[in-house]
Amino acid sequence: MERTLPANPGTTAPCPARARKWSDSHPSGLEHVGQSREGHSEPGASTVPTFALSSMGSDPVLLKTLAPLGSIGDSLRASDGQLHAKAPTKPPRTPSLVLPDASEQPSTYCELVLRVSTAQGTPPGHRCPEPEAPWWKAQGEEEEERCFARPRADVSFCCSDNPSGLLGPQNRPLEPKVLRALRGLFLEHHPESTALHLLLADCQAAGLLGVTKAKWDAMGVASGLELLTLPHGHRLRSELLERQEVLALAGALAVLGCTGPLEERTAALRGLVELALALRPGAAGDLPGLAAVMGALLMPQVSRLERTWRQLRRNHTEAALAFEQELKPLMRALDEGAGPCDPGEVALPHVAPAVRLLESEELPGLGPLDESCEQLLRTLQGARQIAQDALKFREAAAQRLQGFKPNPELQEALTTDFMRKLLWGSRGEGAPWAKRLEKFQHVLSVLSQRLEPDC
Repeated sequence: MERTLPANPGTTAPCPARARKWSDSHPSGLEHVGQSREGHSEPGASTVPTFALSSMGSDPVLLKTLAPLGSIGDSLRASDGQLHAKAPTKPPRTPSLVLPDASEQPSTYCELVLRVSTAQGTPPGHRCPEPEAPWWKAQGEEEEERCFARPRADVSFCCSDNPSGLLGPQNRPLEPKVLRALRGLFLEHHPESTALHLLLADCQAAGLLGVTKAKWDAMGVASGLELLTLPHGHRLRSELLERQEVLALAGALAVLGCTGPLEERTAALRGLVELALALRPGAAGDLPGLAAVMGALLMPQVSRLERTWRQLRRNHTEAALAFEQELKPLMRALDEGAGPCDPGEVALPHVAPAVRLLESEELPGLGPLDESCEQLLRTLQGARQIAQDALKFREAAAQRLQGFKPNPELQEALTTDFMRKLLWGSRGEGAPWAKRLEKFQHVLSVLSQRLEPDC
């Protein structure tokens, strides 16, 4: 069988029976990144033509060190007049091109760093193409001259440097004056208004609304719902888990802190149930807020108050039935990854199960092995779908909050930073989370035992 070899890339010759092309990831191809393979090179620039590596039958071909690539390229230029009129009738037994010995290779190649000569690199003043700014980004801002900004792992949405209008600079835990002011604030707003305040606070804490351009650059993605699924979203995941627990503790305190008559505690319990109904899908659609309120209602220190729940069923039957027949099954389905999560019906999805899983925490309520695996799969698939629909959730949240004017004090009272200082004081909020949680759970247990010691 006869194999042919083109003498020059610009000369028409029969195609070789089987040609082997050098990949650009090969060291010999790195110096020619961006050049055409058709042979149209500038004077002084070396080109590497396509050669055939041939062999006779099944004989092995031994690669011998020949001249450097530059000299071979120069010897095969069309201007030298050394082109063959016809292809050779019999291919040589030695290959037409072999690699130099490793000792002769210049030490400019690296597997991780692409080295390109300045003559072939990006021209001065050239900028990488930037995508058109989406509608949620601020217009008219100058982009930095780069194609990629390395994301940071310390992005936070729960810290606030603004001075508090309700707390002093050095406040103590559970100050009675502040608790009375908060109780008045919540009584002034009906559950639907409070639900919108909580939705806005949760969207800001999750990095869905109110994100500055600096935070976008730090995230590397366009939404916190995407960031929480990425490796560098650890801090956001920790903050979201802490926020849900802090809101649940505050809700439980709203009930257990009522040391007056039984009807006062019952009214606080009814208020939490009505707030949960205002947060459910189809209403405000704030599922993290719903999970926090349900966490307060299902907390052992609250659920053990038999007389209070009995009074709720007697005097506020509709709220009690809604809690038992609608809210509890809905929360169970959401925790198992089977609840509603359609953008439009939901403005902010329930991300706690996926966040716990990504943070290597045990998911509550896992059953047998086959059911547990199915639940884990649903949770991971749900997290992936939430990240894909992040912009749709942003539009749904913005639509619900369109024209809404929040009360500044109530809005501050629903932030994570305020809740930390309220529950543990300005000095105690810096303690480790596990230690803070254990101490406050003990406080709630003491309050619950004082209210109904015989339960």
